[in-house]
Amino acid sequence: MPIYLTAVIESKTAHRDEVRATLLNMVTESRKEPACLQYDLYQDDNNPNVFVFQEIWESREGLDAHNAQPYIQAFVASLEKLETNPLIYLTKPLDRA
Repeated sequence: MPIYLTAVIESKTAHRDEVRATLLNMVTESRKEPACLQYDLYQDDNNPNVFVFQEIWESREGLDAHNAQPYIQAFVASLEKLETNPLIYLTKPLDRA
């Protein structure tokens, strides 16, 4: 069953460009993963420190494999550049439930 994930990330202003570059690299690398069905990154129009990922993974196993990737682990190790820990929402589409 597909896994739908939304992640909200807020960088510290001083680290915004570095965080943005890291997140864009995550997009490039994640889209190469076999279980990745969708991996899109957005930046808030009102607060440029806020980034939002919209992801769809083929399965829980695929998401778990993604979270074990070195570039994801490197991002997790750099959380001090964020205002708060990322907000992660696992969701399901109501029109397909």
